[in-house]
Amino acid sequence: MKAASASTSPRSAVASASASKRKWWFSVHSWAGLKLSLLMAFICMTGTLAVIATELDWLVQPAMRVEPASRHASWGDMAEAAQAAYPGWTLLSITAPHASRFAAQALMRTPQGKQRFVWIDPYRAVVTGDTSWFSIQRWLRNTHRHLFLPTRYGVPLVSALSIPLTVLVVTGLVIYKRWWRGFLAWPRRGKRRLMWGDVHRLLAVWSLWFAVVIAVSGLWYLIESLGGHAPPLPAITTKDAPRAASPFNAQSLDSAIARIRQQWPELEIRVLRLEAGGRAGQVEGQTPAWLVRDRANAIRLPLEQGESARRSAADLSVHQRISELADPIHFGSFGPWPVRVIWFLFGAALTALCLTGAYLYGLRIAGGSATARAKAGHGGEPATPAREAWTGMRPWRWLWLALLLLSQGLFVCEAMGWVSLF
Repeated sequence: MKAASASTSPRSAVASASASKRKWWFSVHSWAGLKLSLLMAFICMTGTLAVIATELDWLVQPAMRVEPASRHASWGDMAEAAQAAYPGWTLLSITAPHASRFAAQALMRTPQGKQRFVWIDPYRAVVTGDTSWFSIQRWLRNTHRHLFLPTRYGVPLVSALSIPLTVLVVTGLVIYKRWWRGFLAWPRRGKRRLMWGDVHRLLAVWSLWFAVVIAVSGLWYLIESLGGHAPPLPAITTKDAPRAASPFNAQSLDSAIARIRQQWPELEIRVLRLEAGGRAGQVEGQTPAWLVRDRANAIRLPLEQGESARRSAADLSVHQRISELADPIHFGSFGPWPVRVIWFLFGAALTALCLTGAYLYGLRIAGGSATARAKAGHGGEPATPAREAWTGMRPWRWLWLALLLLSQGLFVCEAMGWVSLF
C-alpha cells in the first residue's frame, strides 16, 4: 500500500501543477476577455460591417445602382460624362465599378474645395447622381481604423488590440484541452452556462484561423503606426514631368489607355487618376502579383509614343509587399463577393466571441455562491448575467464607454460640417 501511495503521489503532484497552471491561463483569458469585451466587440463589429460597407451604401444610395448591359463604356467616355455633368468641378479620379450592378465612382472637387462622389453608369456613360464624400463606408472605415480620433493616436490605440487578441488566442488554446476535436462538438442543451460555454468554444475553434489573420495584420498596423512603416512606393512622376498642352478629352484619354494596354497587357485597370487640371495622370490596378492594393501597380498616362513610367508590385521589396497585403487580408478585399461573405461571417463570429465570453463570466458569477461572488467583488443578491458582466468590467467599462461616445460625437461633428477632421 505504501508503495502504491508513493507511486501515485508524483502523478498527483504533476496533475495538480498542471491544473494550477491551466487555472492561471484561464484567469488571464477571463480577465482580458472581460475587461476589453466592450471595446473589442465594437471594433470587431465595425470591422465586420466595413467588409460590406460598399454594399450598404449601394442599398441606401439610388445613384449607385445600375442595370447591367452587354457593352462597357470606355474610361474616356465616363470621364467626359462626369465633367459634362459638373463643368465647374475638377475631376480627380474614376474607380471601376465594385460589381456588375454598381456605378463607377468619380471623385470630384467643387469650387469650394469640397470633395463629392459622382456616380456614372459604366455601361451607358451617363451620370446617375452625386453623393457626399462622407458615406457609410467612410464612417465605418474611420471608426474601425482610429475611432475618429487623430490618426497619430487613434490608429495605435485600435491596432494595439491585436496584442490582447493574440493573448486570448494563445490562452484559449491552452485552456481548451484537445481543441482540435471541437469542430464537430455541437452545443449541449440544458443549463445555460453549459450551452453558452459550448457555443463559445465552437465559435472559437472555427474562427481560430481568422483570429490569427486579424491579429497578425493588426500587429502590422501597430508596427506601422509606431514608425515601422514600409518605405514609400517607387515614384513614377516628378514635379517636372511633362504634361499635355490641354486636358485629356474622351478620345485622347482612350488612346492613352489603349497604348497602356499594349505596353502592359497583364494590368487590369481599376483606377484612373488625373492631375494638373486633367493634363496628366496615371492608372492603377491588378496584375498576377496577388494580394496587393491597386496602387501597387501603376503606370503614367502616355503623352506620346514610347514607354510610360510604371510601378509593378512584382518589383517591390518584401517590406513593401507586406505593407500592401495588410489591407486585402484584413478586410477580405482581395477576392470576389464569396470572399467578402466569408470575412463578414467570421468577423461576426469574432464579435460574438467577445459578447459570449463576457456573458459566460456573468453566468458564472450569477450562479456562484455568496462567498464566490463576494470574492469577485460582487455584493448583494445575484443579478442577471448581463448585469454581473457589466459590474465585472469595473472602471474599464466607463473608460471604453467614454471613448466610444467621444468617437461618435466626433463623427456627428464631422458629418454636420461643424469641424473638419480629415
